[in-house]
Amino acid sequence: MSDHCLVLSTVASAEDGERLARALVEKRVAACVNVLPGVTSFYRFKGNVQREEERLLLIKTRADLFEELRRTLVELHPYEVPEVIAVPITAGHGPYFSWLDDCVS
Repeated sequence: MSDHCLVLSTVASAEDGERLARALVEKRVAACVNVLPGVTSFYRFKGNVQREEERLLLIKTRADLFEELRRTLVELHPYEVPEVIAVPITAGHGPYFSWLDDCVS
């Protein structure tokens, strides 16, 4: 994994999105969390195909903080099986990465 990553997760409500985003940034395991509304998710759960309106969380962090971020997100997340997917960031704007590094511990 590269030095930085984008972590994806989904939640059912704006309130849960804001609560999780604030907790991750306050704990300094994420530099920024975007909460995007208007995501329609189709998935299979417990043998049934589900359709839900959700919010997508785009969480920016350092790769070395992923496990702590994952633990925190799973602990606070209302879903029985929350989505927590890390995607390596392979390139970007150097000053943004410097800012990101300054924001997390």
